[in-house]
Amino acid sequence: MVNLEAKPFYLKKEDVEWVREKLAAMDVREKVGQLFCPIGMTDDRQQLKTLVEAIKPGGILFRPGPGKAVQDVHRFLQEHSKVPLLISANLEAGGNGITQDGTYFGKQLQVAATDNEEMAYKLGVVAGREGGAVGCNWSFAPVVDIDFNFRNPITNVRAYGSDPARVARMAKAYTKGIQESGLAVSVKHFPGDGVDERDQHLLTTVNSLSVEEWDKSFGMVYRELIEAGAETVMVGHIMLPAYSRKLVPGITDEELMPATLAPELIQTLLRQQIGFNGLIVTDATPMAGFMMAEKREIAVPKSIAAGCDMFLFNKNLQEDFGFMMKGLERGILTMERLDEAVTRILALKASLGLHKKQQEGTIVPRSDELAILQCEEHKNWAKECADQAVTLVKDTQQLLPIGVATHKRVLLYVLGDGGGHRSTPIAPYMEAKLKAEGFDVTVFDNKNVDFRAVFSGVGELSEKYDLALYVANIETASNRTTVRIDWEPLLAADVPWFVRELPTVFVSVASPYHLQDVPRIPTYINAYSGSETIVDAVVDKLLGRSDFKGISPVDPFCGCWEAKL
Repeated sequence: MVNLEAKPFYLKKEDVEWVREKLAAMDVREKVGQLFCPIGMTDDRQQLKTLVEAIKPGGILFRPGPGKAVQDVHRFLQEHSKVPLLISANLEAGGNGITQDGTYFGKQLQVAATDNEEMAYKLGVVAGREGGAVGCNWSFAPVVDIDFNFRNPITNVRAYGSDPARVARMAKAYTKGIQESGLAVSVKHFPGDGVDERDQHLLTTVNSLSVEEWDKSFGMVYRELIEAGAETVMVGHIMLPAYSRKLVPGITDEELMPATLAPELIQTLLRQQIGFNGLIVTDATPMAGFMMAEKREIAVPKSIAAGCDMFLFNKNLQEDFGFMMKGLERGILTMERLDEAVTRILALKASLGLHKKQQEGTIVPRSDELAILQCEEHKNWAKECADQAVTLVKDTQQLLPIGVATHKRVLLYVLGDGGGHRSTPIAPYMEAKLKAEGFDVTVFDNKNVDFRAVFSGVGELSEKYDLALYVANIETASNRTTVRIDWEPLLAADVPWFVRELPTVFVSVASPYHLQDVPRIPTYINAYSGSETIVDAVVDKLLGRSDFKGISPVDPFCGCWEAKL
Protein backbone atom coordinates (compact mmCIF):
# COMPACT_ATOMS: atom_id res chain seq x y z
CA MET A 1 0.00 0.00 0.00
CA VAL A 2 3.04 2.28 0.25
CA ASN A 3 5.25 2.90 -2.76
CA LEU A 4 8.62 3.52 -1.10
CA GLU A 5 10.46 4.20 -4.33
CA ALA A 6 8.03 6.92 -5.46
CA LYS A 7 7.55 10.52 -4.39
CA PRO A 8 8.17 11.75 -1.75
CA PHE A 9 10.43 9.00 -0.35
CA TYR A 10 12.42 8.00 -3.44
CA LEU A 11 14.10 5.18 -1.52
CA LYS A 12 16.82 3.08 -3.06
CA LYS A 13 16.69 -0.69 -2.77
CA GLU A 14 19.02 -0.85 0.23
CA ASP A 15 16.90 1.76 2.01
CA VAL A 16 13.71 -0.15 1.24
CA GLU A 17 15.37 -3.23 2.67
CA TRP A 18 16.22 -1.33 5.87
CA VAL A 19 12.56 -0.29 6.23
CA ARG A 20 11.32 -3.85 5.68
CA GLU A 21 13.86 -5.35 8.07
CA LYS A 22 13.13 -2.83 10.82
CA LEU A 23 9.40 -3.36 10.51
CA ALA A 24 9.77 -7.14 10.59
CA ALA A 25 12.00 -6.98 13.68
CA MET A 26 9.49 -4.96 15.71
CA ASP A 27 6.95 -6.49 18.02
CA VAL A 28 3.50 -4.91 18.35
CA ARG A 29 4.45 -2.63 21.23
CA GLU A 30 7.45 -1.30 19.32
CA LYS A 31 5.28 -0.59 16.28
CA VAL A 32 2.75 1.25 18.42
CA GLY A 33 5.55 3.26 20.01
CA GLN A 34 6.62 4.49 16.57
CA LEU A 35 3.22 6.13 16.09
CA PHE A 36 3.83 8.64 18.85
CA CYS A 37 5.52 12.04 18.63
CA PRO A 38 5.29 13.40 22.19
CA ILE A 39 6.34 16.83 23.35
CA GLY A 40 9.59 16.90 25.32
CA MET A 41 8.71 17.99 28.84
CA THR A 42 12.10 17.60 30.53
CA ASP A 43 15.83 17.44 29.91
CA ASP A 44 16.33 15.00 32.78
CA ARG A 45 18.45 12.26 31.24
CA GLN A 46 17.01 9.40 33.26
CA GLN A 47 13.45 10.33 32.33
CA LEU A 48 14.41 10.68 28.68
CA LYS A 49 16.15 7.31 28.73
CA THR A 50 13.07 5.74 30.25
CA LEU A 51 10.95 7.32 27.52
CA VAL A 52 12.97 5.96 24.61
CA GLU A 53 13.36 2.53 26.20
CA ALA A 54 9.78 2.05 27.44
CA ILE A 55 7.68 3.77 24.75
CA LYS A 56 10.21 3.84 21.90
CA PRO A 57 8.48 6.81 20.21
CA GLY A 58 8.93 7.54 16.53
CA GLY A 59 9.59 11.23 17.09
CA ILE A 60 9.66 14.08 19.59
CA LEU A 61 9.38 17.88 19.74
CA PHE A 62 10.92 20.23 22.27
CA ARG A 63 10.09 23.88 22.81
CA PRO A 64 12.88 26.38 22.05
CA GLY A 65 15.77 26.59 24.50
CA PRO A 66 19.46 27.52 24.45
CA GLY A 67 21.05 26.05 21.33
CA LYS A 68 23.74 24.02 23.09
CA ALA A 69 21.26 22.55 25.58
CA VAL A 70 18.76 21.65 22.86
CA GLN A 71 21.48 20.01 20.77
CA ASP A 72 22.73 18.01 23.75
CA VAL A 73 19.24 16.70 24.54
CA HIS A 74 18.68 15.72 20.93
CA ARG A 75 22.04 13.94 20.83
CA PHE A 76 21.27 12.03 24.02
CA LEU A 77 17.92 10.87 22.65
CA GLN A 78 19.36 9.73 19.34
CA GLU A 79 22.21 7.87 21.05
CA HIS A 80 19.73 5.95 23.20
CA SER A 81 17.10 5.24 20.53
CA LYS A 82 17.11 1.86 18.86
CA VAL A 83 15.48 3.41 15.77
CA PRO A 84 16.49 6.98 14.86
CA LEU A 85 14.01 9.63 15.92
CA LEU A 86 12.19 12.21 13.88
CA ILE A 87 13.00 15.40 15.78
CA SER A 88 10.58 18.15 14.90
CA ALA A 89 10.16 21.87 15.50
CA ASN A 90 7.82 24.69 14.47
CA LEU A 91 10.31 26.33 12.13
CA GLU A 92 7.75 28.79 10.77
CA ALA A 93 9.68 32.04 11.25
CA GLY A 94 13.32 30.92 11.37
CA GLY A 95 15.74 29.08 13.62
CA ASN A 96 14.09 30.66 16.66
CA GLY A 97 11.42 27.97 16.33
CA ILE A 98 13.72 25.53 18.14
CA THR A 99 16.53 27.55 19.72
CA GLN A 100 16.54 30.86 21.56
CA ASP A 101 19.86 31.53 19.84
CA GLY A 102 18.31 31.16 16.41
CA THR A 103 17.57 33.81 13.81
CA TYR A 104 14.12 35.35 13.93
CA PHE A 105 13.81 35.77 10.17
CA GLY A 106 10.18 36.88 10.08
CA LYS A 107 6.60 35.66 10.24
CA GLN A 108 5.23 34.07 7.09
CA LEU A 109 2.98 37.06 6.41
CA GLN A 110 6.02 39.34 6.56
CA VAL A 111 7.75 37.15 3.99
CA ALA A 112 4.63 37.20 1.81
CA ALA A 113 4.55 41.01 1.95
CA THR A 114 7.82 41.08 0.00
CA ASP A 115 6.00 39.25 -2.82
CA ASN A 116 9.42 37.75 -3.47
CA GLU A 117 9.77 33.96 -3.47
CA GLU A 118 13.49 34.33 -2.82
CA MET A 119 12.66 35.60 0.67
CA ALA A 120 10.52 32.51 1.35
CA TYR A 121 13.37 30.34 0.07
CA LYS A 122 15.82 32.12 2.38
CA LEU A 123 13.43 31.63 5.30
CA GLY A 124 13.50 27.91 4.53
CA VAL A 125 17.30 27.88 4.30
CA VAL A 126 17.71 29.74 7.60
CA ALA A 127 15.16 27.54 9.38
CA GLY A 128 16.67 24.38 7.88
CA ARG A 129 20.30 25.22 8.58
CA GLU A 130 19.71 26.37 12.15
CA GLY A 131 17.15 23.68 12.96
CA GLY A 132 19.52 21.07 11.53
CA ALA A 133 22.41 22.44 13.59
CA VAL A 134 20.66 21.49 16.84
CA GLY A 135 19.56 18.10 15.52
CA CYS A 136 16.11 18.71 14.05
CA ASN A 137 15.20 16.85 10.90
CA TRP A 138 11.48 17.63 10.53
CA SER A 139 9.96 21.10 10.14
CA PHE A 140 6.33 21.59 11.15
CA ALA A 141 5.99 24.17 8.36
CA PRO A 142 5.11 25.68 5.96
CA VAL A 143 1.71 26.86 7.12
CA VAL A 144 -0.45 26.80 3.98
CA ASP A 145 -3.64 27.96 5.63
CA ILE A 146 -5.32 30.75 3.67
CA ASP A 147 -6.35 33.81 5.66
CA PHE A 148 -9.79 34.24 4.11
CA ASN A 149 -11.32 35.46 7.39
CA PHE A 150 -9.56 38.40 9.03
CA ARG A 151 -11.22 37.46 12.33
CA ASN A 152 -9.42 34.11 12.49
CA PRO A 153 -7.24 34.23 15.63
CA ILE A 154 -4.68 31.64 14.49
CA THR A 155 -3.76 32.11 10.83
CA ASN A 156 -3.11 35.88 10.77
CA VAL A 157 0.67 36.49 10.51
CA ARG A 158 1.38 32.74 10.49
CA ALA A 159 -0.08 32.40 6.99
CA TYR A 160 1.21 33.64 3.63
CA GLY A 161 -1.94 35.69 3.16
CA SER A 162 -5.36 35.45 1.57
CA ASP A 163 -4.36 34.78 -2.04
CA PRO A 164 -4.11 31.02 -2.70
CA ALA A 165 -1.66 31.53 -5.58
CA ARG A 166 0.73 33.55 -3.40
CA VAL A 167 0.39 31.01 -0.57
CA ALA A 168 1.39 28.23 -2.96
CA ARG A 169 4.33 30.18 -4.41
CA MET A 170 5.76 31.12 -1.04
CA ALA A 171 5.21 27.71 0.52
CA LYS A 172 6.95 25.95 -2.36
CA ALA A 173 9.94 28.28 -2.10
CA TYR A 174 10.18 27.67 1.66
CA THR A 175 9.95 23.93 1.06
CA LYS A 176 12.83 24.08 -1.40
CA GLY A 177 15.01 25.88 1.15
CA ILE A 178 14.20 23.45 3.95
CA GLN A 179 14.74 20.36 1.82
CA GLU A 180 18.08 21.64 0.51
CA SER A 181 19.09 21.97 4.16
CA GLY A 182 18.36 18.28 4.76
CA LEU A 183 15.04 18.50 6.61
CA ALA A 184 11.55 17.30 5.74
CA VAL A 185 8.56 19.62 5.71
CA SER A 186 5.11 19.13 7.18
CA VAL A 187 2.52 21.12 5.24
CA LYS A 188 -0.24 22.24 7.60
CA HIS A 189 -3.12 22.30 8.60
CA PHE A 190 -5.13 20.09 6.20
CA PRO A 191 -7.91 20.58 5.13
CA GLY A 192 -7.20 24.25 5.80
CA ASP A 193 -7.61 26.88 8.49
CA GLY A 194 -8.49 30.53 7.89
CA VAL A 195 -12.18 30.23 7.01
CA ASP A 196 -13.66 29.87 10.49
CA GLU A 197 -13.09 32.64 13.02
CA ARG A 198 -12.61 30.22 15.90
CA ASP A 199 -9.64 28.27 17.25
CA GLN A 200 -9.36 24.47 17.08
CA HIS A 201 -7.34 24.56 20.29
CA LEU A 202 -10.69 25.32 21.94
CA LEU A 203 -13.25 23.54 19.73
CA THR A 204 -13.60 21.66 16.47
CA THR A 205 -13.58 24.31 13.76
CA VAL A 206 -15.21 24.24 10.33
CA ASN A 207 -13.89 24.91 6.85
CA SER A 208 -17.24 25.87 5.32
CA LEU A 209 -16.12 26.17 1.68
CA SER A 210 -18.02 24.31 -1.02
CA VAL A 211 -16.31 21.48 -2.87
CA GLU A 212 -15.65 23.75 -5.84
CA GLU A 213 -14.31 26.59 -3.67
CA TRP A 214 -12.06 24.22 -1.75
CA ASP A 215 -10.67 22.64 -4.90
CA LYS A 216 -9.73 26.05 -6.33
CA SER A 217 -8.06 27.25 -3.12
CA PHE A 218 -6.83 24.82 -0.49
CA GLY A 219 -7.00 21.90 -2.90
CA MET A 220 -4.84 23.72 -5.42
CA VAL A 221 -2.28 24.63 -2.76
CA TYR A 222 -2.00 21.06 -1.43
CA ARG A 223 -1.73 19.63 -4.92
CA GLU A 224 1.11 22.00 -5.77
CA LEU A 225 3.00 21.35 -2.55
CA ILE A 226 2.62 17.59 -2.93
CA GLU A 227 3.75 17.80 -6.53
CA ALA A 228 6.76 19.80 -5.29
CA GLY A 229 7.73 16.87 -3.05
CA ALA A 230 6.38 17.70 0.42
CA GLU A 231 7.21 14.70 2.58
CA THR A 232 4.52 15.05 5.23
CA VAL A 233 1.15 16.69 5.84
CA MET A 234 -0.21 17.74 9.23
CA VAL A 235 -3.95 17.26 9.60
CA GLY A 236 -5.94 19.73 11.70
CA HIS A 237 -8.94 19.28 13.93
CA ILE A 238 -11.02 20.97 11.25
CA MET A 239 -14.18 19.68 9.62
CA LEU A 240 -14.79 20.00 5.88
CA PRO A 241 -18.53 19.26 5.68
CA ALA A 242 -18.99 19.82 1.95
CA TYR A 243 -16.41 17.19 1.02
CA SER A 244 -17.45 14.76 3.76
CA ARG A 245 -21.03 14.93 2.47
CA LYS A 246 -19.90 14.44 -1.11
CA LEU A 247 -17.66 11.48 -0.31
CA VAL A 248 -20.02 9.87 2.21
CA PRO A 249 -23.57 10.39 0.88
CA GLY A 250 -26.08 10.46 3.67
CA ILE A 251 -23.61 11.25 6.42
CA THR A 252 -25.43 13.01 9.26
CA ASP A 253 -24.34 16.17 11.02
CA GLU A 254 -23.60 14.12 14.14
CA GLU A 255 -21.29 11.87 12.13
CA LEU A 256 -19.17 14.72 10.74
CA MET A 257 -15.69 14.58 12.24
CA PRO A 258 -12.56 16.73 12.19
CA ALA A 259 -10.15 15.64 9.49
CA THR A 260 -7.97 13.87 12.07
CA LEU A 261 -10.81 11.37 12.57
CA ALA A 262 -12.37 11.42 9.08
CA PRO A 263 -11.21 8.62 6.74
CA GLU A 264 -13.06 10.17 3.80
CA LEU A 265 -10.88 13.29 4.11
CA ILE A 266 -7.59 11.49 4.71
CA GLN A 267 -7.85 8.24 2.78
CA THR A 268 -10.18 9.31 -0.04
CA LEU A 269 -9.48 13.03 -0.54
CA LEU A 270 -5.84 13.42 0.50
CA ARG A 271 -4.52 9.97 -0.43
CA GLN A 272 -6.59 8.91 -3.42
CA GLN A 273 -7.84 12.08 -5.09
CA ILE A 274 -4.86 14.35 -4.42
CA GLY A 275 -2.40 11.47 -4.57
CA PHE A 276 -0.33 12.00 -1.41
CA ASN A 277 2.01 9.08 -0.73
CA GLY A 278 3.92 10.58 2.20
CA LEU A 279 3.49 10.59 5.96
CA ILE A 280 0.42 12.10 7.64
CA VAL A 281 0.65 13.40 11.21
CA THR A 282 -2.16 14.69 13.39
CA ASP A 283 -2.05 18.17 14.82
CA ALA A 284 -1.56 18.29 18.61
CA THR A 285 -4.14 15.94 20.11
CA PRO A 286 -4.57 17.64 23.50
CA MET A 287 -6.48 20.34 21.58
CA ALA A 288 -10.16 20.55 22.45
CA GLY A 289 -10.98 20.29 18.74
CA PHE A 290 -9.80 16.67 18.95
CA MET A 291 -10.88 15.92 22.50
CA MET A 292 -14.47 17.05 22.04
CA ALA A 293 -15.08 15.13 18.85
CA GLU A 294 -14.83 11.62 20.31
CA LYS A 295 -14.00 9.83 23.56
CA ARG A 296 -10.21 9.80 23.76
CA GLU A 297 -10.07 6.04 24.29
CA ILE A 298 -11.69 5.68 20.86
CA ALA A 299 -10.17 8.75 19.20
CA VAL A 300 -6.55 7.71 19.81
CA PRO A 301 -6.67 4.49 17.72
CA LYS A 302 -9.36 5.92 15.42
CA SER A 303 -7.02 8.68 14.23
CA ILE A 304 -4.57 6.07 12.92
CA ALA A 305 -7.39 3.89 11.59
CA ALA A 306 -8.72 6.94 9.71
CA GLY A 307 -5.41 7.30 7.90
CA CYS A 308 -3.03 9.34 10.06
CA ASP A 309 0.40 7.75 10.49
CA MET A 310 1.69 9.60 13.55
CA PHE A 311 0.00 10.86 16.69
CA LEU A 312 1.18 14.28 17.90
CA PHE A 313 1.49 15.06 21.63
CA ASN A 314 -0.49 13.50 24.45
CA LYS A 315 -2.66 14.21 27.43
CA ASN A 316 -0.90 11.33 29.14
CA LEU A 317 1.58 9.32 27.08
CA GLN A 318 1.23 6.06 29.00
CA GLU A 319 -2.55 6.29 28.89
CA ASP A 320 -2.60 7.09 25.16
CA PHE A 321 -0.22 4.18 24.51
CA GLY A 322 -2.68 1.96 26.37
CA PHE A 323 -5.59 3.33 24.36
CA MET A 324 -3.74 2.53 21.13
CA MET A 325 -3.04 -1.03 22.27
CA LYS A 326 -6.64 -1.49 23.37
CA GLY A 327 -7.80 -0.14 20.00
CA LEU A 328 -5.86 -2.94 18.32
CA GLU A 329 -7.43 -5.52 20.59
CA ARG A 330 -10.94 -4.18 19.93
CA GLY A 331 -10.46 -3.97 16.16
CA ILE A 332 -10.72 -0.17 15.92
CA LEU A 333 -7.21 -0.27 14.49
CA THR A 334 -6.03 -3.19 12.36
CA MET A 335 -2.53 -4.63 12.15
CA GLU A 336 -2.53 -3.93 8.43
CA ARG A 337 -3.16 -0.21 9.02
CA LEU A 338 -0.57 -0.17 11.85
CA ASP A 339 2.06 -1.73 9.58
CA GLU A 340 1.25 0.76 6.81
CA ALA A 341 1.64 3.71 9.20
CA VAL A 342 4.92 2.46 10.64
CA THR A 343 6.22 1.75 7.13
CA ARG A 344 5.70 5.38 6.21
CA ILE A 345 7.37 6.55 9.43
CA LEU A 346 10.41 4.38 8.74
CA ALA A 347 10.40 5.44 5.09
CA LEU A 348 10.59 9.11 6.05
CA LYS A 349 13.51 8.36 8.33
CA ALA A 350 15.26 6.46 5.57
CA SER A 351 14.60 9.21 3.03
CA LEU A 352 16.40 11.63 5.37
CA GLY A 353 19.28 9.18 5.74
CA LEU A 354 18.78 8.98 9.50
CA HIS A 355 19.61 5.26 9.61
CA LYS A 356 22.98 5.89 7.97
CA LYS A 357 23.73 8.97 10.06
CA GLN A 358 22.93 7.02 13.20
CA GLN A 359 25.52 4.38 12.25
CA GLU A 360 28.07 7.08 11.42
CA GLY A 361 27.43 9.02 14.62
CA THR A 362 26.52 12.16 12.67
CA ILE A 363 22.76 12.20 13.23
CA VAL A 364 23.18 15.26 15.50
CA PRO A 365 25.87 17.73 14.38
CA ARG A 366 29.00 18.60 16.35
CA SER A 367 28.74 21.45 18.86
CA ASP A 368 30.92 23.70 16.71
CA GLU A 369 28.22 23.67 14.03
CA LEU A 370 26.11 25.84 16.33
CA ALA A 371 28.12 28.74 14.91
CA ILE A 372 25.53 28.91 12.11
CA LEU A 373 22.97 30.28 14.60
CA GLN A 374 22.42 33.98 13.92
CA CYS A 375 25.40 34.08 11.59
CA GLU A 376 25.97 37.31 9.66
CA GLU A 377 24.53 35.93 6.44
CA HIS A 378 21.28 34.96 8.14
CA LYS A 379 20.99 38.30 9.94
CA ASN A 380 21.63 40.18 6.70
CA TRP A 381 18.96 38.14 4.93
CA ALA A 382 16.52 38.98 7.73
CA LYS A 383 17.32 42.70 7.31
CA GLU A 384 16.79 42.41 3.58
CA CYS A 385 13.43 40.75 4.12
CA ALA A 386 12.35 43.38 6.65
CA ASP A 387 13.26 46.19 4.27
CA GLN A 388 11.17 44.63 1.49
CA ALA A 389 8.21 43.77 3.73
CA VAL A 390 7.24 46.82 5.79
CA THR A 391 4.03 48.12 4.23
CA LEU A 392 2.60 51.63 4.20
CA VAL A 393 -1.13 50.92 4.18
CA LYS A 394 -2.16 54.56 4.08
CA ASP A 395 -0.90 58.08 4.74
CA THR A 396 -3.94 60.21 3.96
CA GLN A 397 -2.56 63.13 5.98
CA GLN A 398 0.63 63.03 3.86
CA LEU A 399 2.70 63.15 7.02
CA LEU A 400 5.69 61.01 6.12
CA PRO A 401 8.57 61.28 6.40
CA ILE A 402 8.89 62.65 9.91
CA GLY A 403 11.99 64.25 11.37
CA VAL A 404 13.38 65.76 14.55
CA ALA A 405 13.06 69.26 13.12
CA THR A 406 9.29 68.92 12.66
CA HIS A 407 8.16 66.20 15.10
CA LYS A 408 10.68 66.20 17.92
CA ARG A 409 8.26 65.66 20.83
CA VAL A 410 6.71 62.18 20.49
CA LEU A 411 3.97 60.69 22.66
CA LEU A 412 4.42 56.91 22.39
CA TYR A 413 1.52 54.53 23.03
CA VAL A 414 2.32 50.83 23.44
CA LEU A 415 -0.41 48.25 22.83
CA GLY A 416 0.11 44.59 23.73
CA ASP A 417 3.85 44.00 23.57
CA GLY A 418 4.46 40.82 25.49
CA GLY A 419 0.88 39.80 26.15
CA GLY A 420 1.04 36.65 24.01
CA HIS A 421 3.16 33.61 24.83
CA ARG A 422 5.22 34.03 21.66
CA SER A 423 5.78 37.77 21.60
CA THR A 424 8.84 39.62 22.88
CA PRO A 425 8.50 43.28 23.93
CA ILE A 426 9.86 45.57 21.23
CA ALA A 427 8.53 48.96 22.37
CA PRO A 428 11.55 49.65 24.62
CA TYR A 429 13.77 49.08 21.58
CA MET A 430 11.59 51.42 19.49
CA GLU A 431 11.79 54.07 22.22
CA ALA A 432 15.58 53.77 22.40
CA LYS A 433 15.89 54.00 18.60
CA LEU A 434 13.83 57.18 18.46
CA LYS A 435 15.76 58.77 21.30
CA ALA A 436 19.03 57.88 19.57
CA GLU A 437 17.72 59.76 16.52
CA GLY A 438 17.18 62.85 18.67
CA PHE A 439 13.45 62.64 19.43
CA ASP A 440 12.07 63.46 22.87
CA VAL A 441 9.88 60.44 23.68
CA THR A 442 7.21 60.28 26.35
CA VAL A 443 5.71 56.82 26.89
CA PHE A 444 2.04 56.79 27.87
CA ASP A 445 1.84 55.00 31.22
CA ASN A 446 -1.29 52.87 31.16
CA LYS A 447 -0.48 51.44 34.59
CA ASN A 448 -0.64 54.85 36.22
CA VAL A 449 -3.09 56.82 34.15
CA ASP A 450 -3.01 60.55 34.77
CA PHE A 451 -6.66 61.44 34.49
CA ARG A 452 -5.86 65.14 34.56
CA ALA A 453 -4.07 64.58 31.26
CA VAL A 454 -7.01 62.55 29.95
CA PHE A 455 -9.30 65.49 30.55
CA SER A 456 -6.84 68.12 29.34
CA GLY A 457 -7.83 70.31 26.44
CA VAL A 458 -6.81 70.04 22.81
CA GLY A 459 -4.54 73.05 23.10
CA GLU A 460 -2.59 71.59 26.01
CA LEU A 461 -1.96 68.36 24.08
CA SER A 462 -0.72 70.24 21.02
CA GLU A 463 1.54 72.41 23.15
CA LYS A 464 3.29 69.36 24.65
CA TYR A 465 3.62 67.02 21.65
CA ASP A 466 4.32 67.13 17.92
CA LEU A 467 3.40 63.53 17.12
CA ALA A 468 1.50 60.60 18.58
CA LEU A 469 2.99 57.20 17.71
CA TYR A 470 1.20 53.93 18.40
CA VAL A 471 3.17 50.68 18.40
CA ALA A 472 0.97 47.57 18.55
CA ASN A 473 2.46 44.14 19.22
CA ILE A 474 -0.70 42.10 19.69
CA GLU A 475 0.28 38.67 18.45
CA THR A 476 -1.73 35.57 17.69
CA ALA A 477 -1.49 32.88 20.35
CA SER A 478 -3.04 29.49 20.92
CA ASN A 479 -6.22 29.67 23.02
CA ARG A 480 -6.57 33.42 22.44
CA THR A 481 -9.95 33.84 20.80
CA THR A 482 -9.45 37.31 19.31
CA VAL A 483 -6.60 39.46 18.05
CA ARG A 484 -8.09 42.87 18.80
CA ILE A 485 -7.01 46.02 20.61
CA ASP A 486 -7.92 46.10 24.31
CA TRP A 487 -8.06 49.76 25.30
CA GLU A 488 -7.43 51.03 28.80
CA PRO A 489 -10.66 50.04 30.62
CA LEU A 490 -10.90 53.34 32.51
CA LEU A 491 -12.30 55.89 30.07
CA ALA A 492 -10.36 54.38 27.14
CA ALA A 493 -7.52 56.66 28.15
CA ASP A 494 -5.20 55.43 25.38
CA VAL A 495 -7.68 55.59 22.48
CA PRO A 496 -6.57 57.98 19.69
CA TRP A 497 -9.34 60.55 20.13
CA PHE A 498 -6.98 63.26 18.93
CA VAL A 499 -6.38 62.13 15.33
CA ARG A 500 -7.89 65.42 14.05
CA GLU A 501 -5.81 67.46 16.47
CA LEU A 502 -2.34 65.85 16.55
CA PRO A 503 -0.39 64.09 13.76
CA THR A 504 -0.81 60.38 14.51
CA VAL A 505 0.98 57.28 13.20
CA PHE A 506 0.04 53.68 13.96
CA VAL A 507 2.59 50.88 13.49
CA SER A 508 1.56 47.24 13.95
CA VAL A 509 4.37 44.71 14.25
CA ALA A 510 1.98 41.77 14.56
CA SER A 511 -1.64 41.56 13.38
CA PRO A 512 -2.25 43.37 10.06
CA TYR A 513 -5.91 43.98 10.89
CA HIS A 514 -5.96 46.77 13.48
CA LEU A 515 -7.60 49.30 11.17
CA GLN A 516 -10.93 47.71 12.08
CA ASP A 517 -10.42 49.22 15.55
CA VAL A 518 -8.71 52.47 14.51
CA PRO A 519 -10.23 53.26 11.09
CA ARG A 520 -9.66 57.00 11.42
CA ILE A 521 -5.90 56.67 11.93
CA PRO A 522 -4.56 58.60 8.93
CA THR A 523 -1.10 57.01 8.74
CA TYR A 524 -0.97 53.25 9.24
CA ILE A 525 1.95 50.83 8.78
CA ASN A 526 2.03 47.02 8.91
CA ALA A 527 5.31 45.33 9.78
CA TYR A 528 4.09 41.76 10.57
CA SER A 529 6.87 40.61 12.99
CA GLY A 530 7.85 41.79 16.46
CA SER A 531 11.61 41.82 16.04
CA GLU A 532 14.35 44.40 16.46
CA THR A 533 15.20 43.89 12.79
CA ILE A 534 11.69 45.00 11.84
CA VAL A 535 11.86 48.01 14.17
CA ASP A 536 15.10 49.11 12.50
CA ALA A 537 13.39 48.93 9.11
CA VAL A 538 10.30 50.81 10.34
CA VAL A 539 12.35 53.65 11.80
CA ASP A 540 14.35 53.98 8.57
CA LYS A 541 11.11 54.30 6.63
CA LEU A 542 9.48 56.71 9.08
CA LEU A 543 12.50 58.99 8.68
CA GLY A 544 12.53 58.67 4.90
CA ARG A 545 15.86 56.85 4.68
CA SER A 546 14.22 53.90 2.92
CA ASP A 547 11.16 53.61 0.71
CA PHE A 548 8.17 51.52 1.68
CA LYS A 549 8.30 48.40 -0.51
CA GLY A 550 5.83 45.95 1.07
CA ILE A 551 2.73 44.76 -0.77
CA SER A 552 -0.07 43.74 1.57
CA PRO A 553 -0.83 39.99 1.34
CA VAL A 554 -4.28 40.54 2.92
CA ASP A 555 -6.96 43.24 3.03
CA PRO A 556 -5.72 45.46 5.90
CA PHE A 557 -8.96 47.49 5.75
CA CYS A 558 -10.99 44.42 6.83
CA GLY A 559 -13.68 45.33 4.33
CA CYS A 560 -14.34 48.63 6.14
CA TRP A 561 -14.75 51.46 3.61
CA GLU A 562 -14.22 54.12 6.26
CA ALA A 563 -10.80 52.69 7.13
CA LYS A 564 -9.53 53.89 3.73
CA LEU A 565 -10.27 57.54 4.49
